[in-house]
Amino acid sequence: MSEHIKHPMVKPDTVEQRLYQLDLAGKALSSSTLVVLPTGLGKTIVALLVIASRLQKTGGKALILSPTKPLVEQHATFLRSTLNIPEDEILTFTGAVAPEKREELWKKGKVIISTPQVIENDILTKRISLEDVSHITFDEAHRAVGNYAYTYIAERYFEDAKNPHCLAITASPGGTDEKISEVCTNLYIRSVAIKTETDPDVTPYIHKKEVEWNHVILPSEMKELKTLLEKVLEDRFQKLTELGYSIPYGKKASKMDLLGLQKKLQGQIREMAEPAVYSALSILAEVMKVSHAVEIVETQGIEALKKYTARLENEATSRTGSKASKRLSDDLYMRQLYKRLEECTTEHPKLAVVKDIVSKELNGKPDSRVIVFTNYRDTSEMVTNALSEIEDIRPVKFVGQSSKFKDKGLTQKQQVEIIEKFKAGEYNVLVATSVAEEGLDIPATDLVLFYEPVPSEIRSIQRKGRTGRKHEGRVVVLVTKGTRDETYYWSCAHKEKRMQSNMQHWQENMSELNGANTENDKTDIASEFRDEKEQQTGLSDFSGEEVTVVLDQREIRSTVARSLEKLGLNIVVKTLEVGDYIVSDRVAIERKSAEDLVNSLLDRNIFRQISDLAGAYEKPILIIEGEGLFTTRMINPKAIHGTLASLALDFGVSILHTRDAEDTASLIGILAKREQVDEKRSTSIHGKKSSMLLSQQQEYIVSSISDIGPNAAKNLLEHFGTVEGVMKAELEELKEVKNIGQKTAGKMREILSSKYKN
Repeated sequence: MSEHIKHPMVKPDTVEQRLYQLDLAGKALSSSTLVVLPTGLGKTIVALLVIASRLQKTGGKALILSPTKPLVEQHATFLRSTLNIPEDEILTFTGAVAPEKREELWKKGKVIISTPQVIENDILTKRISLEDVSHITFDEAHRAVGNYAYTYIAERYFEDAKNPHCLAITASPGGTDEKISEVCTNLYIRSVAIKTETDPDVTPYIHKKEVEWNHVILPSEMKELKTLLEKVLEDRFQKLTELGYSIPYGKKASKMDLLGLQKKLQGQIREMAEPAVYSALSILAEVMKVSHAVEIVETQGIEALKKYTARLENEATSRTGSKASKRLSDDLYMRQLYKRLEECTTEHPKLAVVKDIVSKELNGKPDSRVIVFTNYRDTSEMVTNALSEIEDIRPVKFVGQSSKFKDKGLTQKQQVEIIEKFKAGEYNVLVATSVAEEGLDIPATDLVLFYEPVPSEIRSIQRKGRTGRKHEGRVVVLVTKGTRDETYYWSCAHKEKRMQSNMQHWQENMSELNGANTENDKTDIASEFRDEKEQQTGLSDFSGEEVTVVLDQREIRSTVARSLEKLGLNIVVKTLEVGDYIVSDRVAIERKSAEDLVNSLLDRNIFRQISDLAGAYEKPILIIEGEGLFTTRMINPKAIHGTLASLALDFGVSILHTRDAEDTASLIGILAKREQVDEKRSTSIHGKKSSMLLSQQQEYIVSSISDIGPNAAKNLLEHFGTVEGVMKAELEELKEVKNIGQKTAGKMREILSSKYKN
């Protein structure tokens, strides 16, 4: 009979005692630690033991951060069943809880489980303080890179908390020294503790996990489709070569090769490049689209390729579509591809293999649970539909929240409901994208099937960890011979081996820090970090002055808000109808990234936004953040210069440029200080969003037709009098309108009269 954990803060007979978990918890308590433990071996239990010990010895609050709402709810359920404190002191914070409510709940909560974005927002708006938090657990700690909320929360925690301590937990921290180092630095990690499936104290709890590689051959009909795409690539590579920009591996060039050339070209544009550079970038955009299509036909299937090409066609005919997609739409080989696709009856052999493997699994063990992982949503839908045709297979598609053209995502509530039904057996096959890779509590999965290998060692380990938890499991990976599948397979295998080696190296190098008195160390580190940040951002500029910036609630998601708070500015979050930032009664700021500005130029929203801003504030400011203004969408530079000139001269807006979010925050801070401290002005919110006039709405509708700009829309409406008249006009009538030629008129009639195909 298994023994159970005995601790005043842990409910009796609720947690099985495992020596490797006790060992990891002991190491984690000695200093802030990164714990690496394979999926299914109880990382959450290690966190429970650390939390219980910290709460008993130091009091205060414990904070558990997890990337998604389903994981937050999962952790909360576990902690309420195991922690020996009143359940109403174990709280969950997500975006579904109102900010004012969270502020009140924080005061009475002992253990708070939250998504990191919510805590970041509450720190920025000063609804909560981390001063009394004695422990933070960072779940799925490999996410603590770049600008992810974990990095900001950790920084503030070690600055503000009286007695800080953190535990970072993951199954896969990353395959390179750089990635592991970034995670450890960002979370103030002082030691690393690792357990593997081969460790003597872990092996008694490991269930056999078979990994099979199933190879298939691409059918000749699909090879013909691939050949057509490769002819398009050869033509575009030839054009790039003629412009002086060759790619070493030609049609076999990797995505990294293409991105490398793109970065090089964008760098040249910033240096006042020749027209050839713009042409090369536009051609390269075509190459990347076609290269992706090649990958789909090689590794996914016909249905997935049809959906991708439909999106390309939709982009080509849309008002904001890129020139690259428009040119591809007119390409002879692409037109042949579209025709062959309509006639193609062959499907990728992987689909038949999936149906066969899943059928045999469920026929042999009717109570089994199966997860099929796919890289792309289109494939997940295709696989779900194929499996649903088989008796006794009850599949369900499991994807993320974002939606795009003909592809609606799942809300987090829907995701939770699907997982519960999968556990209960209402569904027995989960066809999932990467959203199911992390942390989900699905203990009875008997088979995990990879529709394709993944090049990421983190994702591969997470996927494999979905099986072999409570009993023996099986992993099957499908590989198409002679395609990128094989490249990804070898790449991932190499990265997994390298990660294991790197982790052992890190554990050995940091082992002397285990058991150290971390509190003084952390205080010193936090102090050093603060000094460095102050030198970088000029914090002293705002010291002793009460300077306030009002920002729109949507801007809280940007790293500008984080940088403003670091500068010592008082942040007030409101729903603003006009502007993104208000720094006084006369100065309001609209912030646009270079890409946002180009997109809003294409749909002309920028003029309405700036018009509203200029009408409400005496001194309107437009901040353009980042680079890529002339490279994002390959728009003629004259059009962009014309827009900027119109904004400055017609609306009287000041146009300022910044490098990045931190630079933007510094500029906003200086503007706010000048207005509020030097000029003694206060912030004042005013102005409302204007509605489009009837004439503007009519112009908007007509200009939504492909190749019809604002001037052409006005010409059409003036000629025919109504939107209805424009829509009903015949080809010859359209050609009578000023600046409407044969090609534009033909395109309009094709769009307006062609039968809709879903």
